[in-house]
Amino acid sequence: MNRRRCVAAAITLVCALTILTAPTAAYADPRPSGSGSSGSDSSGSGTGSAGSGSAGSGTERLEAVRQKIDDLYRQAGAATDAYNLATEQSEKQSSEIVKLAQRIVQGQSRITALKKQAGAEARAQYRDSGLPPAAQLMLSGDPDSFLDGADRLRSGQQAQKNLLAEMDQTQKDLTAYTQDAGDQWQKLDANRAKQAKKKKDIQQKIEAAKKLESGLAKKERARLKKLEEDQEFKAQTAWLSSGILKEIDNKASAEGKKAVKFATDQIGKPYVWGAAGPHSFDCSGLTSQAWAAAGDPIPRTSQEQWKQLPHVQVKDMRPGDLIIYFSDATHVGMYIGDGAMVNAPRPGRNVTIGGAGSMPILGVVRPDK
Repeated sequence: MNRRRCVAAAITLVCALTILTAPTAAYADPRPSGSGSSGSDSSGSGTGSAGSGSAGSGTERLEAVRQKIDDLYRQAGAATDAYNLATEQSEKQSSEIVKLAQRIVQGQSRITALKKQAGAEARAQYRDSGLPPAAQLMLSGDPDSFLDGADRLRSGQQAQKNLLAEMDQTQKDLTAYTQDAGDQWQKLDANRAKQAKKKKDIQQKIEAAKKLESGLAKKERARLKKLEEDQEFKAQTAWLSSGILKEIDNKASAEGKKAVKFATDQIGKPYVWGAAGPHSFDCSGLTSQAWAAAGDPIPRTSQEQWKQLPHVQVKDMRPGDLIIYFSDATHVGMYIGDGAMVNAPRPGRNVTIGGAGSMPILGVVRPDK
């Protein structure tokens, strides 16, 4: 079965399961909040109580582990966003430093040329017995030559003033460029230090989460994954039970279709923090590369995507739009229609299709306006 048929089948399965198991109670708000029952933001009260006895205690313990792992990955996700932003800023600053260096070289070359020009004029005056041009005119004794020379003198004096003014301005520009370059170097160093700190923080959080998960028996790891899926399914079911799909009926733009195709073509590739393809992605690496492939570049991180891109109502979203999750905008997925989205979930998981409402939705942004 090719990838497109796999995607279609996965969407159909999500919707079919939702219809079969949807609760009868409708939810007034189609957007689960950060304090609601969905996603890893939940406090967990009442989530894992599965009766009394050892079986219940085991489930509660595993649910506590799930929440701890989820929290660690959320923290790693937030640190990853900060790391990616620092990386993006460092790249911009490096590029700016290169431009400033080029301007400094050009300015120095211009100063050298202007000095040569001023030197040539000084030597010409010396060859004329060292007399100033005005004195030479006065001694010429030829009225016509005097008048012609007076015009040339005025032009020459103006040219000399312009030369000196240009030299002065070029020198000021050089000073400003040098100062700007120094400022950019300081920012670059600060961002590199920030990158190193965030990288260490990310690695510590991911390693802590992996250690928790690896400490479980094989059967418990399987149950843990099932608990994650159940939590996501519960949130998605509640979201769809609100009737939101009756309102969401918008078609993708031409660019949106290209972005969706790129994103769904990556299904099965692993999540790797800080990665933006081609073999692995983090959540915003996937969405930013998808829209770059569609010919409409967007910010690299989910937080900057939320800040800079136009917001649209959930009911107005269309395939290709980006769904920003959690109150701190630390996760993003791409809506692909029929209540589904494609995203890179977290370390240890692959790019996959999930329910658009399976995590607390902060809002929706539209890259192609």
